[in-house]
Amino acid sequence: MKLLLLATAAACVCTSAMADIRPTDHAPIGVMGDHTHERGEWMFSYRYMHMQMDGNRDGTSSLSPAEIATTAVNRFGMPPTLRVVPTEMTMDMHMFGAMYAPSDRLTLMAMVNVIDKEMDHVTFQGAAGTTQLGVFTTQTSGLGDTRLAALFDLPTLGDGKWHATLGVTLPTGSIDETDRVLTPMGTGPTLRLPYPMQLGSGTVDVIAGLTYASQGARWSWGAQWQSLIRTGENDENYTLGDELTLQGWASYQLGERVSLSGRLAWFDRGNIDGIDPLIAAPVQTADPDRQGAERLDAALGLNVLPGGDHRLAFEFVAPLRQDLDGPQLETDWTVMVGWQYAY
Repeated sequence: MKLLLLATAAACVCTSAMADIRPTDHAPIGVMGDHTHERGEWMFSYRYMHMQMDGNRDGTSSLSPAEIATTAVNRFGMPPTLRVVPTEMTMDMHMFGAMYAPSDRLTLMAMVNVIDKEMDHVTFQGAAGTTQLGVFTTQTSGLGDTRLAALFDLPTLGDGKWHATLGVTLPTGSIDETDRVLTPMGTGPTLRLPYPMQLGSGTVDVIAGLTYASQGARWSWGAQWQSLIRTGENDENYTLGDELTLQGWASYQLGERVSLSGRLAWFDRGNIDGIDPLIAAPVQTADPDRQGAERLDAALGLNVLPGGDHRLAFEFVAPLRQDLDGPQLETDWTVMVGWQYAY
């Protein structure tokens, strides 16, 4: 009888704990470092992201490859205009994360990324004109930069929770990737690939941020500022541009295990300071002054509780506005799916 009573009590405690878990407890899966944990808690996560870029833009105006080949100045001199034009790029990223709270006010976070990138190009013949010589694709894959951060709970104001984020990225991603290209003269050398095709920054960078989150009976909402601040110069004599993200979201609980979310995010990335002497070609991606971007994204997402302490999530992201230091490939859409398990 005692064993039966103990088992019943344990089942009631487990059921009660499960009832406290809601699909709106976490932000959309595209928001990193959105929550903290209580002392002794662990969380493991996996995110998969696919990003699609297609077509070129300068500022807010679209440009055809022929327009770029005849009007965009080549900073390296000859030929006088860009003769190799990217037309499409895809990036797949696998993100493996872990969080642990050594105290009620401090949560530690680590994330490792594995990245695969492909970029399609068209090469125009010679030093002028719009005659296409051919097309080619470059590809890189491997470990990206590693993120380590601490999340500090701040004093509560009203019904919401605040926490600050401070961390670093470690330069575990390669910055000397190479592949075979097609030049305007018809040759096919193997060269160091331009900046967007590299896998890391080559520098130890600073992560800083502030996050707010609150919940009602069925709604939850939040906002976040996060910056990635580049430090120093890497071994190839350049520094990637700083990045800033400002975003806000709201989620609505459709049922006991499902919530729907919406998110707006402003992203700003600066141009590159310095230049890699081995990255010099008549292509826009080799120009450090053609890497800056401002983008306003809108996203729709779904959080699902399949059972236990597991959480599945999905988010689709599309830009509402893009202003690029171009010509530069524009972002078409991004999809992210993820799994989180806490105990």
